[in-house]
Amino acid sequence: MPIKAAQLNHTQDGTPYSDTFKDVYHSSTSGLGQSRHVFWTGCECARHFETHANLGILETGFGIGLNFLSTWNERNQTFPENQLHFISVEKFPFTRADLARLHEAFPELAPLAAQLQAQWPDLVPGLHRLSFEHGRVTLTLGLGDALELLPQINARVDAFYLDGFSPAKNPELWSPAVYAQLRRLAAPGATLATWSVTGHVRRGLQEAGFHVERRPGFGSKREMLTGRLADDTPPPPAPARERRALVLGAGVAGTSVAERLAARGWQITLLDENAAPGQGASGNRAGVFRPLPSLDDNRLARITRAGFVYGKGHLARLLAGGHPLRWGQTGVLHLARDDKQAGKMRAVVETHQPPADYLQYLEPEAATALIGWPVAQGGWFFPQGGWIQPPSLCAANLAAAGDRVEARFNTRVAQLVRDSGRACWQALDASGAVLAEAPVLILANGVGIRQLPEAGALPVRLARGQVSHLPAEAGSAPKMVVCRLGYVSPEVDGVRCAGATFMADDEGTELRLAEHQENLEKLDFILPGYSAGIDPAALDGRVGFRPASPDRLPMVGPVPVHQPVAKETPLHAIERHPGLYAVSGFGARGLVWASLMGELLASQLEGEPLPLEQDLVDALDPARYLLKPPRPQKGNEE
Repeated sequence: MPIKAAQLNHTQDGTPYSDTFKDVYHSSTSGLGQSRHVFWTGCECARHFETHANLGILETGFGIGLNFLSTWNERNQTFPENQLHFISVEKFPFTRADLARLHEAFPELAPLAAQLQAQWPDLVPGLHRLSFEHGRVTLTLGLGDALELLPQINARVDAFYLDGFSPAKNPELWSPAVYAQLRRLAAPGATLATWSVTGHVRRGLQEAGFHVERRPGFGSKREMLTGRLADDTPPPPAPARERRALVLGAGVAGTSVAERLAARGWQITLLDENAAPGQGASGNRAGVFRPLPSLDDNRLARITRAGFVYGKGHLARLLAGGHPLRWGQTGVLHLARDDKQAGKMRAVVETHQPPADYLQYLEPEAATALIGWPVAQGGWFFPQGGWIQPPSLCAANLAAAGDRVEARFNTRVAQLVRDSGRACWQALDASGAVLAEAPVLILANGVGIRQLPEAGALPVRLARGQVSHLPAEAGSAPKMVVCRLGYVSPEVDGVRCAGATFMADDEGTELRLAEHQENLEKLDFILPGYSAGIDPAALDGRVGFRPASPDRLPMVGPVPVHQPVAKETPLHAIERHPGLYAVSGFGARGLVWASLMGELLASQLEGEPLPLEQDLVDALDPARYLLKPPRPQKGNEE
C-alpha cells in the first residue's frame, strides 16, 4: 500500500489540523502540556523509569512526533542514562519539510526535533528503526495501517500512549482489534493513558484486560483515562546474562553485528582467518547499494527496502563519527532487460507511488542523459543508492565499536565445542587449543559456516563470483552504478568494476578468461558497445565466494539443531543450540542487508523491540528450512 503524506493544515488559532480526519493533532491550549500531563504523567513514566533500566513505550498515532519528543525530553531531564524504546505507528506521516515547520512551535524541543528531522525516513511502508543518544533512545516507527502493523510488532511494552484522532473520527484505532494487540504486547504492570473517556473505549480496554479509571484531564478536556494491566504478576527474574560474544568472520556480516552489540555495551572477540577485515566475500573494490522493489511487494522487496533505508542511516552515523568508510551516493540505475520487464518496472512505480527521491522510473532518453551513454531501455533510478567499498565498511564498523571489539586476524577456527557446565562456547584451532570462548557464539564466517557441524541445518551454498577490473579515467561515463543482469560501477581509484559471475558450488580461486569474457558480455548488455577495444586477457579482477541461500533471503537468528521436525511445528518451538546464532546467506546483497541484520540480531539478544515486522523475522529464521526443504536456486542474483 502506498504511503500518502499528511497535508499540513491549521485551524484558525494555529493548531495543526487533519483534513482527512477532520480533527486536530493536539490540544489547542498547549500540545506540549497535554503530552506531559496525559501521557508522561498518566502512564507514570517516571515511576517506570525508576524501576526499568529499559523502558518500552508504544503510541498509536505518531502525528507530528510531539509525544516522542516530549518523552525523550523528560527522559533526558530525569533519567538520562536509562534506555528508551519508543514505538509508534502512523498511516499518514508528514514530510520532513512539514515536520520541521510544525516543530517550530516548540522551541524548547528544538535540539531533539532537529535530530528527528535529520533521521526522518523515506516515506515507504514498514518499520523504520531510528537511533539517538548513541543508541540510548530508539524510535521504531511503523508507516502504514495500524491494524496491519501492530500484529507484526515484536516487543514488550511498559506504557501505551493512545493518541489517535477522536474515536468518532478514526474508529479503527479505537477498536477491539487494537486493544487485543495492546494486551499481547503488554509487559507485567503495563500502564496506558489517553485523553478520551468515551464509553466504548473504556469498555473495550476493560474487556482486553486493563483496569481503567478516569482522572482530571488537560485544558478543555475535563477528564482523561488511565489504565493498568489487570494481570500484572511479574515473571520470575531472568538469570543475569554475561554480555560477551564470540563472532566468527570479519566481513560485512560479522563486523555489522559486532558493532551493533558493542554499541549496547557488549564485549566482542572477533576471529577471522584473513589478514584484515573484509577480505572474503566482502573484499571487492565496489559493491552495489540499492533496494529491489516488486509489484507484489514480496518479502525480498520488503527486506531489501528495510535494509536500504536503515543502511543509509548507519552509513551516515559512521561518516559522522569520522570512521574510514568509502561510499559514493551516486545513484543507481537499474535498466530493464526487455520491453516486458520495462512495463513491470513502470507498474511498480505507478502502483506503489514511492517518493521521487527514493525511486523513479526513467524512460530510455532520460536514462541515456543521466549516465552519458546511449541505452535502449529505461528502468528504475534510485537517487540515494550508490556504491560501497566493502572492506572500508568492515573497517569503519570496527572503528566505531572501539575497544569493545578485540579483532584477531590470521586465526583459523577448526572446531567448535560447547562447555555445557559453564554455558560457554569455545573456538578451537587445528591442534585443539582454545582460541577464544564466550557464552554467545555468532557464525558470520561466510561460506566457512558450511564446515561447521553445528550449522548443519543451514543449507548455505557457495557461489563463486568473479569481478573484472577495467581501467577507468576519473569523470568517465558512467558516473553511477548501472545494473542489468550484472552491474558496472563508476570509476573508483582508477578502476571500474564489472560483473559479476555466479558459479554455484565452484570452489576455484583462479581468475578465468572465460568469466572475464562473460563479464564483458554483461557489460555490453548494460551499456551497448562499451567493451569495444577491451582485451579480456589483459584484465585484472577478483574472485570471491558468496554464502547464498536457496530462497535468496538471509539466515539470521538462533541456529536450530539439525534433526527431523514435524512440518506443523511452530518456528519458536524448534530446538536450538543454546547460545549459537547465525548471520549468513547474504548472497550478492550483503551491502544492503548487513547493517539491518546486525541490528536485528543485537535486538534479539538484548530482548529489545525488533526492527522488522514479525513475518519478515520469521522469513529470516535459520530454522525455516527444517519446515520446508529448500528448492534448488537457479541463475545469478541481479
